[in-house]
Amino acid sequence: MERTAIRLGGIEIDSPVMNASGPHSAERGEIFVLAEAHSGVVVLKSCNIGGLQQPENLKNNGAEYFAAIARELRASGKILAGSVVGASEDEIVTVAQTLDRAGVNIIELNLADDYVVNSVAPFGSFERLKSLIGRVRAETSAVLAVKLPPKGVSFTPRAIADLMKLMRVAILVCANDLPKELDIDIKTGVAKGPERALSQTNAYFRESESLIDIVAVGGVNNGRDAYIAHLSGAKAVQIGSALMKEGAGAISRIDRELDALLKENGHRSVTEIIGKMSFGD
Repeated sequence: MERTAIRLGGIEIDSPVMNASGPHSAERGEIFVLAEAHSGVVVLKSCNIGGLQQPENLKNNGAEYFAAIARELRASGKILAGSVVGASEDEIVTVAQTLDRAGVNIIELNLADDYVVNSVAPFGSFERLKSLIGRVRAETSAVLAVKLPPKGVSFTPRAIADLMKLMRVAILVCANDLPKELDIDIKTGVAKGPERALSQTNAYFRESESLIDIVAVGGVNNGRDAYIAHLSGAKAVQIGSALMKEGAGAISRIDRELDALLKENGHRSVTEIIGKMSFGD
């Protein structure tokens, strides 16, 4: 749909709606179902070098398994994001290299998962974070995305955003943790109350100075949710719960609903509403 087409990390994409790494993205068959179900990015399951059986949320068959799938799908022109975890900085770099050489368009460093937080502690110091991202950036050519923990980061959004700009990170994946009581008129984009950072997505959008694309993950179950996430600053959205409940069709459904809302509110492109949320009584 032309209205929902975007440019993410410099890549032209037909839709801003994609799967979150995890649901229906661990096995070859389900990945191909995702690829056939919608025309946007397919995010592969977060993987390490040799695969994991535990923790359950990171159960995967290893980087080479996903690299083989990536080569097959890239041959047909599918846009892919490879998601990376590891128990050490060296492992994370090696997995990123493996997926990069397989041709993924985007490498997502999953620094949000407890497995990485507890073993690598990428946010233990600013120098450690800079070292990890710098090594991955130096060893890969794909567009680089970093998935941030929703809580517990001691550095300010401005400090992290400035570092990401310096390290040529194009995309930040942030929590779409908007308050449940948010009162917003989606036609005007006006949220009730004083101006404030409403979510991690919104906070990093405000600090990005349009130099980093923000992907919102969580809380998007329909087109209205996606529309509000875009208003708060998201360039794209990742779908988790709806995908688990409905299967791959949830992504195209949400895209259609978003397209209908854009048309209803007189917008020719989703880019017209990104970050356009304002505040008032």
